[in-house]
Amino acid sequence: MEKLNKRSKLYLAFVFVVLYAPILYLVFYSFNSGDSMTNFNSFTFSHYKDVFHDSRLIVILINTVVVALLSALISTIIGTLGSIGIIAIRNRKLRNTLLSLNNILIVSPDVIIGASFLILFTMIGVKLGFISVLLSHAAFSIPIVVLMVLPKLQEMSSSLIDAALDLGASRRDVLTRVILPFIKPGIFAGFFMALTYSLDDFAVTFFVTGNGFSTLSVEIYSMARAGVSLTVNAISGLVFFVTLILVLGYYLITNHQTRTGAHK
Repeated sequence: MEKLNKRSKLYLAFVFVVLYAPILYLVFYSFNSGDSMTNFNSFTFSHYKDVFHDSRLIVILINTVVVALLSALISTIIGTLGSIGIIAIRNRKLRNTLLSLNNILIVSPDVIIGASFLILFTMIGVKLGFISVLLSHAAFSIPIVVLMVLPKLQEMSSSLIDAALDLGASRRDVLTRVILPFIKPGIFAGFFMALTYSLDDFAVTFFVTGNGFSTLSVEIYSMARAGVSLTVNAISGLVFFVTLILVLGYYLITNHQTRTGAHK
């Protein structure tokens, strides 16, 4: 048993090295004073300064953050209400069908989803740009929010709702004072997951973005195609650091809520 645990730890360490080594290599050379990723000359922040001195990149960064925040907010609201609606369905077959359709959207290739949105927006006459990207990001984030919220709803006992109704609470009071506070950790988890997915999405965004509007993922791809530049490393490093901060923030919030709930 001890040998099995050691092997599992070694395998886990190997997986993390394979996943994070390329990212750390990229971030490491973003501080290189040279212009290549072959020789590290000296430590510098010049490439990061170039990013913040480029007004176009700043606009693209703002676009990316605004789309991520708005799409995460929209998908969290719709996904939370959708999860409550799914749980309220008494017909087990219908509920399982809806859950299966939700899961299909998660495992579907991004290329297929992006092409589908492109065809849809072209058919209904939506101009490709901010609105098309925002709607697409919100749409593919909703199933993720549903998966985050559903487990908390399944943990909640129906007796809590029955007790609230017996005490004279309205349906609105049950939703705002019983259900939503109970599933708050799932809502936060869904919001942060949707935010992260939006920030680093490339495939869907590439299909639905138009001239004059871009996000960081599409811009990094365009810059990388033009040639190796350590400015790309700097932008990628910034995205990695922001994502890391979001993940740490999510865990700090959930741990605080868990401790608060335990004390109560």
